[in-house]
Amino acid sequence: MTANVKVSRADVLDARAAKRAHAESLGVTEQFVSQLVDEFYARIREDDLLGPIFAERISEWPTHLERMKSFWRSVLFNSGEFAGNPMRKHIEITGLEEHHFTRWLHHFYATLRTLSSQPASISLVADRARAIADSLLTGIAIEKTGISGSTAGRNLPHV
Repeated sequence: MTANVKVSRADVLDARAAKRAHAESLGVTEQFVSQLVDEFYARIREDDLLGPIFAERISEWPTHLERMKSFWRSVLFNSGEFAGNPMRKHIEITGLEEHHFTRWLHHFYATLRTLSSQPASISLVADRARAIADSLLTGIAIEKTGISGSTAGRNLPHV
């Protein structure tokens, strides 16, 4: 039998504040997120594999970067500010495969290491990035092949 648990708005706000405080205690601040997104996407734009994929889809880079900052603040601080469907956007990109996500993670991890030398902050952000990459890759695989794609992200690298 399951218990009915009511969660108040105050509980939600307290949980968000706690998540943000934890991240900030590790040096993961709004400024950190902003710098991470800017530096990461600068790397992506120069990448011979990933750069063309993004170039085909993004014409307004400042708008995209602000959207990604909102996304990462939502992920890392539970800010609730991002609205969108990243899964659908990625499923619509024909040909995305494991090697694309592996390269994406490679750049993400490298950017993290340039911004922080604290293992705890690197781990916090890297773990979330890997989970997102795994989720997107798995969603794409399930869309293509059905339930057999449910383990598609198992080989993605960890930080």
